[in-house]
Order: sequence, then structure tokens, then C-alpha cells
Amino acid sequence: MQSIDWGRTAYPEATERQKQLVADRIEGRIPDTLVFTEHDPVYTIGLRTGADAHVLWDPAQLERQGITIVPTNRGGDITYHGPGQVVGYPIVDLSAVKDLHAYLRFLEEVMIRAVGTLGLAATRRNGLTGIWVGTRKIAAIGVAVRRWVAYHGFALNVAPDLNHFSGIVPCGIAPTEGTVTSLAQELPTAPSMAEVREVLFAEFNALWPQFIGSTTAQ
Repeated sequence: MQSIDWGRTAYPEATERQKQLVADRIEGRIPDTLVFTEHDPVYTIGLRTGADAHVLWDPAQLERQGITIVPTNRGGDITYHGPGQVVGYPIVDLSAVKDLHAYLRFLEEVMIRAVGTLGLAATRRNGLTGIWVGTRKIAAIGVAVRRWVAYHGFALNVAPDLNHFSGIVPCGIAPTEGTVTSLAQELPTAPSMAEVREVLFAEFNALWPQFIGSTTAQ
């Protein structure tokens, strides 16, 4: 397993770069790889949302906020990416597993453990992806797969502008079901982005062999 940090990227650029890594992974030119990035402000529209994107702001507001809207081929609903959020794109071979639901649970476990290491207790919620602090969502997940190589991934809120989530119904979550939070909101002192990336990679790298082994042994 290797880790790559792309720094800050525009979402469309990151998508194209992922596609190349997926092709490289399929052909065996690279090992399983966890890419980290931090996106320019963007609302990404997942396959489950379709044309009904639940954008609550008009185009003039979006322009003032510097937020673009980009359709994507990952699963899930509309969500926000932006500065202060660690985005992880695992480019990993699932051909020995072929179970996307198990993979989603694996990503949740990685983030639950990482957030725990950083000093915050988070959990799953029945019927909902991502991880939560009570009814406050702190991380989102949306994945895609090509020839059983997974891409897209997860977004963990470290210290983003949470006001940007008010411009959408994030991940299809109605206000009555929950809100969005961040490490900066929940902890006395927010960890650095570098520390969060380091902890996420350590947890992913530690759990990955167990996930592959335990799944294929069933």
C-alpha cells in the first residue's frame, strides 16, 4: 500500500487523475494506493441524486461563494468538498472481495478508528453511510468501481466552512435527520490536515490486509 498527496485540486482534475490510476492498477503498474487531496469548493452530484440535486442556493450565491457544481459517477447523493476537508481516494483492487457493501463498512471503520485516535468518538448510523457524532455527520463516503478496482472514496471534515453545507441537502440528509460537523467543531483544538492524513493512512494500511484476508476466507 502506498500513499500519495496531491495537495489542493479542482474536482474534475482529480477525477481524471483517478481514472489514470485506476487503469494503472488494473494493469498492475501500481500497487493499491491511497490518494489524499483537498478540493476547491464544489458540490458533487452522485448517481443516487440525479437531476434533483437539492441545491438550495441560486447561481449568484454559488458564484459569490466560489462554489461549482459537478456531476460524478460515484454512488450517493449530493455533497460538498472544499478547503479544510481531507478527501481520500483509495485506488484499490477488490477483485478478491467483490463486495462493495463490505468495502463501505471497511472505509467507515477506518475513519471511526482514525477519528478515535484524534480524540473523538464517532459511530455508524443504521441505514446511512458515513460516520457520525450523535446525529452530526463528520465524514461522507461515495465509491465507484471499474473491473473491481475501486475509486472515489471518503471526505472527512477537519475544519471546512460548514456554512457551505447549508447550500444543499447534504447526502440527502434532511434537517430533521441530522446536521454536519467537523473535528474543529467537536474538539478543543483541531488537528492539522497533515496529522489527519497520517492517521488515516496508518489506520487504512493496518486494516487493509485483515479486510482482504477475512473477506476472501469466507
